[in-house]
Amino acid sequence: MPLPPDYLERVYAGVLGKTIGVYLGRPFEGWTYEQIMGQLGEIRYYVHARRDVALKNHELVVTDDDLSGTFTFLRALEDYGYPAEIAPAQIAQTWLNYILPQRTVLWWGGVGNSTEHTAYLHLRDGVGAPESGSIARNGKVVAEQIGAQIFVDGWAMVAPGDPERAADLARRAASVSHDGEAIYGAQALAAMEALAFVEHDLGRLLDAAARAIPPDSVIARLYDDLRAWHAADDDWRRTRERIEARYGYQIYGGNCHIVPNHALILLGLLYGGDDFQRAMTIVNTSGWDTDCNSGNLGCLLGIRGGLRALDAGPDWRAPIADRIFLPTVDGGRCITDAVAEAVHVANAGRCLAGLPPLAPKGGARFHFELPGSLQGFQPGDSPYARDVVALENVAGHSQRGERSLALHYHHLARGRVARVATPAFIPPGTPEMAVYELLASPTLYPGQTVRAWLSADASNTAPVSCALSLRVYGPNDAPATVEGASATLSPGAAQSLTWAIPDLGGAPIIDVGLTLRSEGRADGTLYLDALTWDGTPQVTFTRPEGGGTMWRRAWVDAVDQFDPMWPEPFRIVQNRGRGLLIQGTRDWTDYAVRAVVVPHLARAAGLAARVQGLRRYYALLLRSAGMLQLVKVLDGETVLAEAPFAWELGQAYDLRLEVRGDELRAWATPAHNRSGANGQPLLTARDRQRPLAGGAVALVVEEGRLAADAVSVAQLTSGL
Repeated sequence: MPLPPDYLERVYAGVLGKTIGVYLGRPFEGWTYEQIMGQLGEIRYYVHARRDVALKNHELVVTDDDLSGTFTFLRALEDYGYPAEIAPAQIAQTWLNYILPQRTVLWWGGVGNSTEHTAYLHLRDGVGAPESGSIARNGKVVAEQIGAQIFVDGWAMVAPGDPERAADLARRAASVSHDGEAIYGAQALAAMEALAFVEHDLGRLLDAAARAIPPDSVIARLYDDLRAWHAADDDWRRTRERIEARYGYQIYGGNCHIVPNHALILLGLLYGGDDFQRAMTIVNTSGWDTDCNSGNLGCLLGIRGGLRALDAGPDWRAPIADRIFLPTVDGGRCITDAVAEAVHVANAGRCLAGLPPLAPKGGARFHFELPGSLQGFQPGDSPYARDVVALENVAGHSQRGERSLALHYHHLARGRVARVATPAFIPPGTPEMAVYELLASPTLYPGQTVRAWLSADASNTAPVSCALSLRVYGPNDAPATVEGASATLSPGAAQSLTWAIPDLGGAPIIDVGLTLRSEGRADGTLYLDALTWDGTPQVTFTRPEGGGTMWRRAWVDAVDQFDPMWPEPFRIVQNRGRGLLIQGTRDWTDYAVRAVVVPHLARAAGLAARVQGLRRYYALLLRSAGMLQLVKVLDGETVLAEAPFAWELGQAYDLRLEVRGDELRAWATPAHNRSGANGQPLLTARDRQRPLAGGAVALVVEEGRLAADAVSVAQLTSGL
């Protein structure tokens, strides 16, 4: 089936609908209808700021399993080359690669209590999918909880207009952790979402859901009942009472069963009609798993009605500005936005359809090509910034595409600096998120080149100076602003800015954006056509001067211990198995990584490059029995090259690993002989079997301790 002409925009609406629904329902997740009505009343808009109520979270943009699982597990398609029929075992490998146990993506409620935790432990212990999620292994109650449904939306969005394929993908993905009615609920929802790309009629969507599941299933009976009750009742509250009586938690046990919550999604769908706000009110006010239910329903309604459905009521979009956190072991993908994730999803769908991927405005990170998109950009940096500048996505004013980001400023004058920026790392003031930890690496680094394309409205009252700028975590984590390339734009002028990010002394970059100034009063609009960066970092990671903790948080510590009190900036310990301390992004391709490491009582220690998770990387390892090995970890471990190397515990070794295309070169020498790492490599290899194209760097330790003072990443044209 050909893709819909508005496929990307509809995917974006689905991602936004999912995100809005999750953020809306998260603060009172698990509450009953009676609790919600008694303390909050009907949920018509975001309630996170209510300080008079004991909500779960008073932040709007939060980490949540509904978002992390949805957009992380779908990466199995890209990681395995977009197979026509992806296997549950491949999706299971994606779980093991990206999830950091006890800290990210899943609810870690324990075996027999959390379905996903139970399945994860089976996978880690070698039980394959789909047995890992089966009723035979886990029992009916555990296997039929809600998780399969909350993670399903992406699998539907890559199969637009094809409910049968969407249901099949949903079954494959769901079977990693669930079985029975949980899979049927996921299949039914996926079928409706896929068909909603090309079909608006609600009756036909419901019919497609029914066709996707066994007719004798509980979920199928639920559809019949809800449609009948909707025809008989003109009040959603009466139907909600019927749901509670026949399908409530007192009948379908466990912590969060699929059946009651799937019923509430249908309740909101049937009674909400085309009114997004009304549907969100119904599904959230009804209680139970509110963030999951409104997230799934929001995605379906976004696909079905497009962006116009989301924009018809109150402003759901400006408060979140597209922002999403996706914490996984792949820390460079944590700080993201709804546009970026929509492009990832839509390109997966295009690849499955045999079409080339989209790259709006030449692949720019921030391209604003989707109506209303802000991609995380907000006014900031000063108490009056929002009084000076406002942001709007507008049509036109772009030489590279169709849309741009308008920066409307007024009363700009000497001493009134306005700045707009988008996050590149964890923003200042972001609280600890205990349930789903916010693990992230920055997305921008020294050595990379930032580019922006700007134009000034012809009706502007005066020239305006515009500079590329960023903020870093300085001494004691105080934000400090650094400015780069600048230009003065007269009314009607256009200008591009290019800035190679300088050395920042190891300070992580918080955000990147534009700073506006004027010598006299200025009112008008600048248009940001696109902003992007590329290139290999040229950076040395170590403990920066002035103290602080955010430089440590820039590392994804997939190790047992990474404590701050030791004299070395990096002292990591792994008690069992292998641990990695990771920083960087997936788009780092050709580079060299170098560190002087000191192994203590370790079975193996070294460096890794092109790290794409816990089970996808290249590593240079000092191995027990006096060996130096160059290994590839991808669905198991392969030794690419090895040589005898007499190393000792407690001694320092200068290691360097270079990756260029499918070629790898490695050096190792005792640290007192620094010239050895600049001569001929000790190991070389060429990886022509599914080579890893890009990724982060890491320190690696296996069953022991490793220490290092610095880790350097360099462009291959310059030395380390």
